Parts: sequence; C-alpha cells; structure tokens
Amino acid sequence: MTPSTNKASSSAKNANGGRSSRKPKPLSASRPSTIRDVAAAAGVSSATVSRVLAGNYPVSAETKERVMAAVESLNYVMNVHAQALAGNAVGPVALVIDNILGASLAHIAAGVEQESALHGRISLICATHGDRVREDELVRLMRQQHAAAVVLVGGAVADAAYHARITAYARALDAVGSRLVLCGRPTPPPGTPATVVEYDNRGGAFHAASYLLTAGHRRILYLGGVPGFSAGEERHAGYLDALRAHGVPYAEELDAAGDFDRPAGYLRTQEAIRSGLDFTAIFASADMVAVGAAAALQDEGVKVPDEVSIIGFDDIPMAAELTPALTTVRVPYEELGRTGVRLALEHREGRSRASEHVILSTQLVVRDTVRRLT
Repeated sequence: MTPSTNKASSSAKNANGGRSSRKPKPLSASRPSTIRDVAAAAGVSSATVSRVLAGNYPVSAETKERVMAAVESLNYVMNVHAQALAGNAVGPVALVIDNILGASLAHIAAGVEQESALHGRISLICATHGDRVREDELVRLMRQQHAAAVVLVGGAVADAAYHARITAYARALDAVGSRLVLCGRPTPPPGTPATVVEYDNRGGAFHAASYLLTAGHRRILYLGGVPGFSAGEERHAGYLDALRAHGVPYAEELDAAGDFDRPAGYLRTQEAIRSGLDFTAIFASADMVAVGAAAALQDEGVKVPDEVSIIGFDDIPMAAELTPALTTVRVPYEELGRTGVRLALEHREGRSRASEHVILSTQLVVRDTVRRLT
C-alpha cells in the first residue's frame, strides 16, 4: 500500500470516530438481507442490531442512527417469527368484526387504528360476515403471525359453545404472547386470559326509556334486537328496568324484537301503525332502527315528534343530521377501540393494571325527536 493511500485511509477513519464513511451497498435482489448483513454494514454486532430494532435495551443515539441507516439501505425486514421466539415481536393489532360497513363498528375500527399507530403497531381489519368458521381461521392466522392483540367486536349469544370458543381463543393467543380483547362481547368465564372492554348498554337503555317516561309517555313501542344477543338483551333489560322504576306495566304487544338495521325498523313500525297499535313514542335500540322507524312514520303520514316521539341508541353521525335531529344515547365506540388496544399492549409490556375488565359509560343526547306530553 502506498503512503498516500495510508494517509487517505487515516483521514477517513479520524473523521468518523474510527469508522469508514462509506455507505453500505444494497445487496443483490437475488436474496433478502439478513441481520448479519445489517450488523456488518453498521459496524456493530447482530445482538446490537436486535436491541435497536426491539427498542428494549439502551443504545447510544449514534449507534442507533448507524443501524437504522443500514436497515434502510439494505431494505432489511425483521423476521417476525424469530423476533417472537426472542420475545421481541412487534406484531400487528388485528380487529375481527362481522361487517366493516356498520357505522358503529367503523368508529371502533378508528379507535383501534389510532391507538395502534400511537404504539407503533400496524392494525389489520378482518371481516367474518357472521361466519364462525371464518372467525376461527382468522384468530388462528393472527396467532401464527404473533399478533400483539386480537380484538373481537360485536354482540354474541353467551351460550356454552361461545364460552368454550372464547376460552380456547384466549389460551391459544396467550401461549404465544398475544392478547385477546373482547369489545362489547359477553364476558368470558373467570380466569380466562383476556381483556374485556364494554359499555353500559343496560344503563344507557334505562336512561333513554326513563327520559320518555318522564316526558309523560306510557305507551312506548320498543324496537329491540335479536333475542339472545348480548347487546340487545342488555338494552332490553334496561328498558324493563325503567318501566318498573316508573311503575308502568309491561305490555307484550309493544315489545318488537328484530335486527339492528334500517329495514327492520321500517317494517316493524309500519306493521305497528297499520295494525292499529296504540303508542305515543318509539324506543329504537339502535340508531339505524330509529332511521327506519322515522321513515315509516313519514310514509304513513305520522309527524315526529308532534304525534310520535322517537329515541335511538348509538349516536351515529347521521343522528345529528336528521330532520328533526334524533335524540339518542351516545356510545363511546372510538374510545372502546382505543381502550381495548391500550390495555392489551400494557398487559403485554408487563405493566400492571387494576382491572382487565372495563365498562365505559354512555350518555343521553337530547335533540328534537321527543315531545313532552305532561
């Protein structure tokens, strides 16, 4: 080696704290880069690269900068399964729902995505369309991918089969360091390794029905959900609680169960009107049911709230835009998703929680669809 070459090499070494200033060259596209390639390019050990990527060990800012520059230059992608075996997996947060088109479910999804992003996690949204086999497959897939959390949303029938399935999900996910989160679903048996976040369905329904009763309504048509499903059952219980609290006898002919959608609200209301059923108010157990009921009243020439009052449940964005604007019960759907993800990630990180079962409050929102009779 010539003296001039030695001098140049020495200058480069001194200018960079003893390390070369050359940028790492990208590998050939014929094979993916490895953690050893990143370590060699950054001039550190493979263990140091792992620590930087995991973020669970103190590393100097200068070392972290070199490692991340090498990662970017080499287009390095972590092996999720290897990271999981080391306890350092940065897995996704998976939201598993029946239908991505539901207005309330969209807000839960927004909360899940926002909280996941805040913690540096990717969120995935998976729809089952009510297919339990599909739900099984998705939970199994997320277990294989070492998801940080799997969030199941929506009502369910809390029978023995449900509890057995949920317990199996929770234990399988817990075995690989993942966490099952139940949002608005029936509470699993004691000892199940899962996080439960729900909202006060029963209390919200009680306040809605009580508002109508306090306004003087005694003949309230209740448009409930499908019998057996948890959310519908809890709202129905709140409605019955209010009748008892106000000393109003239960009238079976005013209790009409059905789906939580607009067509069901329309048809049940139309049938009630055409059958000559006497009622002065409607308690729709979901806002979309209330939208259908309002449409049926309009088509039958019944004015809201002058002739029939309506109250809903959910407070979807459309509720405030209706004419007249819908009085309803606000459910903190976005906070439901955020809280579920936050608790699951805190559990995974070993941060203690006073409870893994949280109930969020609901709120009566008074607008323009209820008229006082007294």
